[in-house]
Amino acid sequence: MFKSTVVTASIFLGSMSTLAQTSSPFTLQRTIELPGVTGKFDHFAIDLSGHRLFAAATGNHSVEVIDLATNKVSESVTGLGKPHGLVWVAGTQSLYVADGALAELRLYRGTPLKLAGKIKLSDDADDMVLDEAAHSLYVGHGGANAANPGRVVVVDLDTFTSKAEIAAAAHPEALDIDSKGQRVFANIADAGEVAVVDTATNTIAAHWKLQQASDNVPMAYDPEDGLLFIACRMPATLLALDDTSGAELARLPTGGGADDLFYDAALRRVYVIAGVGEIHSYQLEAGRKLDPLPVIATAPGAKTALFVPTLSLLYVGVPGAGVHAAQIRIFEAHASEQSKAGSH
Repeated sequence: MFKSTVVTASIFLGSMSTLAQTSSPFTLQRTIELPGVTGKFDHFAIDLSGHRLFAAATGNHSVEVIDLATNKVSESVTGLGKPHGLVWVAGTQSLYVADGALAELRLYRGTPLKLAGKIKLSDDADDMVLDEAAHSLYVGHGGANAANPGRVVVVDLDTFTSKAEIAAAAHPEALDIDSKGQRVFANIADAGEVAVVDTATNTIAAHWKLQQASDNVPMAYDPEDGLLFIACRMPATLLALDDTSGAELARLPTGGGADDLFYDAALRRVYVIAGVGEIHSYQLEAGRKLDPLPVIATAPGAKTALFVPTLSLLYVGVPGAGVHAAQIRIFEAHASEQSKAGSH
C-alpha cells in the first residue's frame, strides 16, 4: 500500500487576494419552478437534441421530464421508489433509471416514456456510468450489510442483460470512467477508498485508500491532467489524486454535504455541489495547482446537479418543501478576467 504524498496547502491554495479579485464563476441564467414536486433530488441526465432535462425526484418518487424550451414539466415518470442514477443514451433514445427502493435498473423508451424492461438488482441501486465504446452500463448497488454486499453490475445495453458483477468493499457511491485507459473509478464511501475497475476483465485492479478523509461520495475525472477529484464529507474536503497511483496530490476545504462533482475541461475548473447550499469552484492552473474561486449560494439541500459541457450550463436541483415547490436553477459558467487573459 502506498503512502500518499500531500503537497503543502500553501502551494495549492490560492491567496485570499486572488480569491477576492476573481469574478464569480457562475451567473444564474434562469429558474424553472416545478409545481407539485416535493422532496429532494438525486441525479440528472439530459437529451440535448430533444431539449429535455431528466431529474430523479427521489423525494417525489418520480423522474420529472422538463422541456427546456418551455421551462415546464412535459411528463412525469411515476411508479418509482427512490430513483437515483439516470443515463440517457441518445443513439437508442433510451433512459436508464437505477431505483434504490425497487432494487431495479429500469429502461424507458418512447414518447411519452414507457417501461421497456427491468433488471433486478439489490437495495440502494445508485449511480451509474456509461461505457459508450463497449455498449455497457456500470451500476453501483448493495452494501447495506453482509447479506447484501456492495457490488457493481455491468449491463450489456444491446441485450439489456447483466454480463458481470464486481464485488466491492461496501456500497459504491459515484462512478466515473477513463474510457481510454479502460477503467471505471468507484467511490466506496464507507470503506474510505476508490476502487479501480479494469473494464477489459471487469475485475478490481486497485484499491486506493484515502488518508485522513472519508465519506467520499462524489468524484470527477480529468483525463488530460491525469487527475481524479474526490469530495469527502468527513471532513468537508476536496482531494486531487494522481490517476496512475492514487497518490494524493492536493487537498482543499470545500462545502459540507457534497453530493455531486464535475470537471469543466473548457475552463479547467472543478465544481463541488454542497448540500449546505453552495457551489464551490476551483481553478486548475499549470502544474496541477488548484485555486479556490468565489462560492456561489444556492439553497439548503441543493446537493445534486448536472454540468453540461457543450452548453457551459450547470443545472442545480433545489428540493421542494412545504409551500415551496422544487426548482431547477440554471447557472452559466463563464471565464474570469484572469482566464480570459490566459493566466492558466
